[in-house]
Amino acid sequence: MSERGIVFVHAHPDDETVGTGATVAHYAARPDARVTIVTCTLGEEGEVRVPELAMLAADRADQLGGFRYWECREATAALGVDDLVFLGGIGRWRDSGMMGTPSNHHPRAFWRAEVDEAAGLLVEVLRDRRPEVLVTYDPDGFYGHPDHIQAHRVAMRGAELAADGTWRPDLGAAHDIRKIYWTTVPGSVLAEHFEEFKHATDNPFEGVASVEELPFGVPDEEVDACVAGDREAAERKLAAMRAHRTQIAAGDWLSVLGERLGAEAFGAEHYRLVKGERGPGSGPHRWETDLLA
Repeated sequence: MSERGIVFVHAHPDDETVGTGATVAHYAARPDARVTIVTCTLGEEGEVRVPELAMLAADRADQLGGFRYWECREATAALGVDDLVFLGGIGRWRDSGMMGTPSNHHPRAFWRAEVDEAAGLLVEVLRDRRPEVLVTYDPDGFYGHPDHIQAHRVAMRGAELAADGTWRPDLGAAHDIRKIYWTTVPGSVLAEHFEEFKHATDNPFEGVASVEELPFGVPDEEVDACVAGDREAAERKLAAMRAHRTQIAAGDWLSVLGERLGAEAFGAEHYRLVKGERGPGSGPHRWETDLLA
């Protein structure tokens, strides 16, 4: 049976798990699918959620990136993936931190990367793996993080250049990706689970009065696909979350959601189709259930 490839382009270690972990695990378990995860930084600017590892932080020993590299390897293994690529090599670009912070100006910050340079490195991956499907963020990076925005730009430009036979022919034959998806969350899902955030020790929406004030999410009718996976895929996502121990601690909002919603509900992940033909769907909005359809 020939394999059909899916490439996920993410900004930092843990994004592959938090945003798309159940989807990754679902396709990694399919004998007809091949999954590649491309990560653009080591997440050096992340907040350390484990007190005994606090010295790793960027404003102290600045060793978090190396630690998160191994967390990412453990997490992707938990998801069933062995094809993990750090764009341009391990440490080529640095986590840029949140928008408007001094770390945006670090000379190696991914936010400062030349898009065509980074996209050219992604072309190497796309022409080598030749995926049918590419998954990344929307133009706002889902919630406005500069590295997520840059990952979107690089992924979309990389897909364009991979299909262009005049772009660096030494990389091999041109490859046109059949379908491209952006991660998203339906408004109905946000509304359903909004109250659960309040039970977390690190409620990310402290002071947000209603779901309408959240900086992400789209109306249900703008969603094209929902990959619910199965219980095994959802359990693999939860195991991968535990591997990212510096970023996701017990009592954090992600852990709380996983515990309160149950594995299968927490494992449902949603997407917008921005290139290609939408396959068969189900439910009131006829959402696709298979990104390869």
